[in-house]
Amino acid sequence: MGYTWQYYDLVLLGILGSLVAGVVVGRVTPMEPQTTLVAFSALAAVVMAHGLFVNGPVDEPTDLADEVDALN
Repeated sequence: MGYTWQYYDLVLLGILGSLVAGVVVGRVTPMEPQTTLVAFSALAAVVMAHGLFVNGPVDEPTDLADEVDALN
């Protein structure tokens, strides 16, 4: 059975990709790298917010109330 891409794999790649894009755009354009990195970090924050709040890791809010088994 091969590996299949999941939603949160794409979220992590989106975060990494936006930060790398900010550095690359800052290097190859006359814009300041600090400016581009801040702008693309805002894009990374939007991707994280979508992964957390729009398509969160739980199905229903009641799932957050489930007790967790002891680790030890």
